[in-house]
Amino acid sequence: MHTYINKIGEHVGQTVTIKGWLHNRRSSGKIHFLVVRDGTGFLQVVMGKKDVDEATFQTADHLSQESAIIITGAVKAEERAMGGYEMVASGLEVVNEAHDYPITPKEHGVDYLMDRRHLWIRAERQTAILRVRHEIINAVRDFFNEQGFILADTPIFTPAACEGTTTLFPVEYFDNEKAFLTQSGQLYNEANAMALGRVYAFGPTFRAEKSKTRRHLTEFWMVEPEMAYADLNDVITLAEGLITSVVARVLDRRPKELKVLERNTSKLEAVKAPFPRLHYDAAAKILLDKGLPFQVGGDLGGTDETVLSEQFDRPVCVTHYPAAIKAFYMKPDPNEPDKALCVDVLAPEGYGEIIGGGQRLDDLDLLLQRIKEHNLPQEAFEWYLDLRRFGSVPHGGFGMGIERCVSWICGLEHVRETIPYPRMLYRIYP
Repeated sequence: MHTYINKIGEHVGQTVTIKGWLHNRRSSGKIHFLVVRDGTGFLQVVMGKKDVDEATFQTADHLSQESAIIITGAVKAEERAMGGYEMVASGLEVVNEAHDYPITPKEHGVDYLMDRRHLWIRAERQTAILRVRHEIINAVRDFFNEQGFILADTPIFTPAACEGTTTLFPVEYFDNEKAFLTQSGQLYNEANAMALGRVYAFGPTFRAEKSKTRRHLTEFWMVEPEMAYADLNDVITLAEGLITSVVARVLDRRPKELKVLERNTSKLEAVKAPFPRLHYDAAAKILLDKGLPFQVGGDLGGTDETVLSEQFDRPVCVTHYPAAIKAFYMKPDPNEPDKALCVDVLAPEGYGEIIGGGQRLDDLDLLLQRIKEHNLPQEAFEWYLDLRRFGSVPHGGFGMGIERCVSWICGLEHVRETIPYPRMLYRIYP
């Protein structure tokens, strides 16, 4: 009977078959210890010389790393084994014998591993990260679905910029027309919200920033909720609910993966709502008091975000950035016209911004003015302006980058390990 390693505990005392790959092996004369993986987990298989015929025992003795095998044996509980179970082998079939597998148990440099990313993702640590990513994505979808939001995906090809043209990837469209890969689905999502009330888009986004920091990818996945009849407080409350729900889900369902990653889960267990809120001016004062060379009126840099987030044991919401440095669609605070009704949620432990959003500008005349100030072509935004002409209401939302969220929850040093095939400034292979 075939089964999967993650279901092996259901078959104690039974003889089953595992179809997978040889992760590694060691021998002690009359016994082989084979670690087999099948995509769902890793299992120790014990093959004794007395349990199989001589040919099978000799075959196992010469098998190389990542050979594809089908192995049969009895399952037993074993506290000392990974996962608490092991198999006593009675049969082995070699499907494909690998030779000279390039990623050995020895240390390899990051560039070497990234050039072989298609193989590196087979490693125990990398599969643990990708399972956590899967759990985070499912948790995000479940959160919004259970809250009554409607999934309404937005275009990847767009005719205009969402946040300025300097970080766009241009694409040749039909008849020599130029299109761009989307930076965000937000503008279209606002239209969706006017039709469906509460919506979310979930898909890949592209930023042509020439950044080499540990937090940046040029292609990443983002979930973007948008709500009609919502203000900044509604946006922050939704962000708190999403983050606490996702963290709790990973803690509950992926403890084995977090253990593989040696993640300090007590840091994650502290993530409870409400999150502290910090006005931009207060954040600037903290940075200046600590002697950082922060320019008041400018955006927060990576170091600034790290210093601020280290003041708290949970995410912190920084609000009311200067309107001059925010996107054209951000609504100014009526009480502080030079400040925007916006929020960045900074993850603790120095992981920086994972959510950015706020209340959208719902006044037609002011939106027209902001489009001109940003030197954007009004004709490209006529459809967007229609949302203010026909039934405009207060509304808001945010975007959460999946990879940054994975990086934080897994406790990774670099965002490149959070997606199977990262795209960065100098990397588009494999």
